[in-house]
Amino acid sequence: MARNADLVILNGKVLTMDAGAPRAEAVALAGGAILAVGTTEEIRELAAPGAKVIDAAGGTVMPGFIDSHVHLFQGSAALEFMAMEGVASAEDAARTIRAYADANPDEPMILGTSTAYGLIGGRNPTRHDLDAILSDRPLALLSPDIHTLWANTMALRQAGLLHGAPVPEGSVIVMEAGGNATGELQETGAFGPVLKLSRTGGRDMLGYVTGAEPEPPATEAERAADRRLIAKGLAHAARHGITTMHNMDGNFYQLELLSDLEASGDLHCRMQVPFHLKNYDPLDRLEEAAEMKRLYTGDRVWSGRIKMFMDGVIDTHTALMTRPYPGTETVGEPVFEPDHFNEACIRADAMGLQISVHSIGDLATRRTLDGYAAARTKNGVRDSRHRIEHIEVIHPDDLPRIAQLGAVASLQPRHSALGDYFPLIPQGTILHDDQYPYAFAWQRIRDTGAPVIFSTDWPVVPVDVMRNIQCAIAPMQPGAPWDVRPQSLMDTLASYTSGNAWVEFNEGRKGQLAPGQMGDVVVMDRDLEACEPEQIHAARAMVTICGGAITYSG
Repeated sequence: MARNADLVILNGKVLTMDAGAPRAEAVALAGGAILAVGTTEEIRELAAPGAKVIDAAGGTVMPGFIDSHVHLFQGSAALEFMAMEGVASAEDAARTIRAYADANPDEPMILGTSTAYGLIGGRNPTRHDLDAILSDRPLALLSPDIHTLWANTMALRQAGLLHGAPVPEGSVIVMEAGGNATGELQETGAFGPVLKLSRTGGRDMLGYVTGAEPEPPATEAERAADRRLIAKGLAHAARHGITTMHNMDGNFYQLELLSDLEASGDLHCRMQVPFHLKNYDPLDRLEEAAEMKRLYTGDRVWSGRIKMFMDGVIDTHTALMTRPYPGTETVGEPVFEPDHFNEACIRADAMGLQISVHSIGDLATRRTLDGYAAARTKNGVRDSRHRIEHIEVIHPDDLPRIAQLGAVASLQPRHSALGDYFPLIPQGTILHDDQYPYAFAWQRIRDTGAPVIFSTDWPVVPVDVMRNIQCAIAPMQPGAPWDVRPQSLMDTLASYTSGNAWVEFNEGRKGQLAPGQMGDVVVMDRDLEACEPEQIHAARAMVTICGGAITYSG
């Protein structure tokens, strides 16, 4: 073979994720693609004069990580908004908020991200709590899961929500006696107006809140600011070895910004962007999803998928359950009613669109599967690879249905209460004892033969691949009533690489280190197979390569 590799990686522990040739020592790239995989001696011989040479020094070399569930624009903005991560008390909150406000006197609204539930002595903050901290400027705090926002009185007043307002089904403005809002806003239909007060004008979350375009249209100055912000987020993801991300919110505006970044050479990760169908949208809006699919078909920016919500989250009892939460009469808040959802699935499936649905509770997952079954019955069986996002609780009767319907379990190990980020769920609060073995039941789902893919849901949790991997292979073991089943390292790595390439219909083109596939590679700073499971979070990307170009070098 001619010496035409322009980049070679030598002396590595190569995990190709290709069952035909699973391990090697070195990788050669040419023209943005994988040229060859082999021994260090073989690959060194392929290097053209002047080729870039990377010494992996015994570290794992593998396909670039694919994070299959992120909110890129929101995650990028969160890098600059007020960080509430780790703030665990009212006193800490007051110090953090006042310090940020003093340092940012021109910020139109102080917006905090990753604010813990139960921040005020075990309960959620009210507008009065926030007024006591900051009353003369708008203030809003987003929960880690981005499903709840707490606002002070000034923010509520400026957003037109202080005395309540109509909201879509599944969203709630919590009211206090006397007819005023408490300050707690549940789901995007309730807190969308508050986000418009922020520095980004809410454009960072518009694809999540409505899926519509900025109105009025963004100015060129705003577009430039948004491109800068997204570029910062892409570079941040590349630092973690990520070469592709699947966005979970979208509109034409985001696709345009990403295309601009691609044209300028600043797109450090490949991006898939869906159309976001809300429960109040006419189904004719699916024509917009078809237009996205037609217009955006590249290897670096593409569409072809829709996103819907079936329910909320367990923390606010808005996740949809098959029976009431312990000690309550509520089963959660359905976002779509079954007939409406089924028709949306049938129409999207008939258009050849892939579907991804946010589904937290066991009844939400059952209804999502029912919608996929309705599409199969109406349209016939096809290789749709429709996705179910999260599946935090599943009913045992529904476990086999994922594989039976050709669906995909899209999971986030660090979301689990058995991970290292969110607290354990106390008995008698959210789950019944017999539900615990089926909560965050990633290995049980995998054992059914259902495809399992992994992601972070950044910025719900940081876009840190290795922390997520640790939560899969070394989860907490709190004992009964939990039934915790760790996953293997190789299964987990596959769910972050070849599995995620498969779910985007790119198997054979990416997700493996094999000749002819896209030149997306990550070089880790150590041998992952030699790491203790509880310590694998310390592993870091040393070099990230996307399309043969180095996007990060530590």
